[in-house]
Amino acid sequence: MVPENKFLKDAQLVPSKLKLEGDSIRFTVKGSIPIESVLTPRNPKVTLSYHAEGNLIEFGEIDLNRNVAEYEYEKDFSLKYEPWMAGATLELFFFQGKKENQPAFEKQVLAKGVIAPQLMVKLGEVYPDEPIPVVGLFITSGALDREIVRNEEFVFQFDPSSSTYKSSAVNATTLKRMDAFLEANPDVQEFKITGIQSPESAEGKANTLGRDRAVALKQLFGSRVNSLSASRLKLSSRSNDWFDLRLLLREYKGISTNRKEELYAILMNEESYLEQSERLKKVPGYSQVAQDLYPKLRVAKVEIISKPRAGLDMQQSIKLKEALSRTDGTNALSLAEWALAAEATQSLEEKAAIYSKMTEFFRSPMPYNNMAVVRMRQAQRTLDPGSKDVLWEEALRLLTQANRIESNPHTLHNQGQILALMGDYWEAYKKLSDASTMTQNPDFLQHNEALRGALDILRGDYKLATLRFNYRFTDPKDYFNKGLAYYMVADYANANIAFEESVIQGRDFGYGFYGLAMIAAAAGQKEVALIQLKKAISANRQLSERAFQDPLFEELRTSPEFFTELAIN
Repeated sequence: MVPENKFLKDAQLVPSKLKLEGDSIRFTVKGSIPIESVLTPRNPKVTLSYHAEGNLIEFGEIDLNRNVAEYEYEKDFSLKYEPWMAGATLELFFFQGKKENQPAFEKQVLAKGVIAPQLMVKLGEVYPDEPIPVVGLFITSGALDREIVRNEEFVFQFDPSSSTYKSSAVNATTLKRMDAFLEANPDVQEFKITGIQSPESAEGKANTLGRDRAVALKQLFGSRVNSLSASRLKLSSRSNDWFDLRLLLREYKGISTNRKEELYAILMNEESYLEQSERLKKVPGYSQVAQDLYPKLRVAKVEIISKPRAGLDMQQSIKLKEALSRTDGTNALSLAEWALAAEATQSLEEKAAIYSKMTEFFRSPMPYNNMAVVRMRQAQRTLDPGSKDVLWEEALRLLTQANRIESNPHTLHNQGQILALMGDYWEAYKKLSDASTMTQNPDFLQHNEALRGALDILRGDYKLATLRFNYRFTDPKDYFNKGLAYYMVADYANANIAFEESVIQGRDFGYGFYGLAMIAAAAGQKEVALIQLKKAISANRQLSERAFQDPLFEELRTSPEFFTELAIN
């Protein structure tokens, strides 16, 4: 009997895994078929196919060159990537003999799936079981864009092992800054208090200290938080956790880069907290790190996500209602007052009614642009592809009209957003590039550059993409995209930081954990990769199918733990 894969045993795929570069997959298949006195193949033939359920590419026969001891073959291939290839199998077949339609004598699987993390980039698309992303930018009545949500962090210090609020000058200054932030941004979306306990012995061993510190701040804040719903006011704590130390290490200058990387390697491994603690103590210079940074962990952090509030007074509201009901063109409100009314309502239908009426009274790009944003957001909420396309087309017509009245960055950004969602990436990129040259508003540029950076990733310009994300974001998808950009240039340290930020901004998002799993897999840390994948899938079940197909985790899938731990079936 012929041993299994006697003739295809030398088959090679170069590179060893299929990888998306630009919009194509490029690879080489090569190998040799032995010629032996007893086992010389008769009329040998080698073919290649690429297949997934319902899809098949037959590459046909690969030429064989006969030498004294073997047949040699080598051929280069280039394929334009299509979505079905994400789970496809590349397979080599060996035939011998003269009969037509005979089954393959041997076959060899060369690759499954395609390494393409860049395709995970988030552009604002809607996926099942995920929060609906907010798209489009309104032109608002204020000098600042009220649509941009503000995110600020405030750190309050505590004495060692104490959960009693410390009336210090530093804390008083922090409280004053927080009050100023709330005054400017009273529409609180989330108010999160996280009590933290330092690892130092002066903090004691009871792991309730962090929670007690969070409760103490909640009591101190009183009326600032009492009116917030349970969904907006969140208390949490951390102890026996190195997360906050990792954050402090980023900016710490007291040790060399090599020592810092050594510390990171320990903090990110799969060992227990106590084991990590003992290993940290053995790193030269760590005693100085502990002396400098541990006291900064006797704190409670307050993270506030909020935005300004707009609205009309009673008299203005009466005038608005009258104007909306009349058909004689009578209007007693200014453009700014109409805009404030639209901003104050959360209903897309009410916004649409107001902006539609505004087009009768004012020759301004604002109502057309904003009506287009309403249509964009309505499109996000429909499951019917045909209805979505109709809404996008209407939005584009409205934006064209807004641009005819007056060219402005918001209109160009929104056109770019729609084109990106429609898959016209190059035209989208041109619109966004034009928008970025028209304003220096940092809030606008944050949104615009984040979307440009996402498109840079799809275009393969990863280094440029890393430069686009030099902002403090509130949306976990932007930090995830930032992490992808750094991952694609193999800057895993910065990618790790960005993915962690994505987790901080939204643990339910899931993609940040997936990014951390990719980094762990690249470093050969299988246990860490499994832990992060489990968190990713727990947060977002859509990621389970990707994890099952992703060649980045091919080695992980050889272990039974991959299936038992992640419950992938």
